[in-house]
Amino acid sequence: MPAPEVLPEFEKLGIGGIISMKQDGTDRKIYARGMRNPLGLDFNPKDKTLWVNDNQVDGMGDTIPPGEMNRVTGPDQNFGFPWYGGGKVRTVEYKDATVPEGAIFPEVEQEAHAADLGLSFYTGKQFPEKYRGGIFSTQHGSWNRVDPVGARVMFTSLKADGTADKTEVFADGWLNENGEYLGRPVDVQILKDGSLLVSDDLAGAVWRISYGD
Repeated sequence: MPAPEVLPEFEKLGIGGIISMKQDGTDRKIYARGMRNPLGLDFNPKDKTLWVNDNQVDGMGDTIPPGEMNRVTGPDQNFGFPWYGGGKVRTVEYKDATVPEGAIFPEVEQEAHAADLGLSFYTGKQFPEKYRGGIFSTQHGSWNRVDPVGARVMFTSLKADGTADKTEVFADGWLNENGEYLGRPVDVQILKDGSLLVSDDLAGAVWRISYGD
């Protein structure tokens, strides 16, 4: 959490945001602001919007604040941190501060502290029609909840206008009934044959998920 007195310097540097630059490192620009810990990101191939998973504030409680999946539709948008700790939950440090005008709330609110990491748009054809053009994302799993959550692959479908529709669990089993992690998903990528690859930094494995095999 940046202290109020250092926030202007953070914003000047683009800390807590998305930076764009050319491959040689030149033409550095701040593309989006107001994120705490942006991780997995991917462009929607249909409308070219940028989708980003953002891990939110710890220490506010087991069930708040929610994790975020944000949709960036253009440059210079602000997604609310540090004024909001996740979703519409205000942070203690900035509860009385004026929120920037036009701050954008998340497209998807995920379960608190599930640690949403990688995401990829499904461009394959192996899976049924309902998955095509939607988003697969990974949850690494919580580290600071009384009852652990996460360690699964999620799927988010999109509406015709490109906004998020429904989010559901697609694959789980990496967190057992005793709260022990058997694996911790990190990223998800689409193979050319339309199957999914899911990396797991606890098991030291890459899992392949296919349909119909």
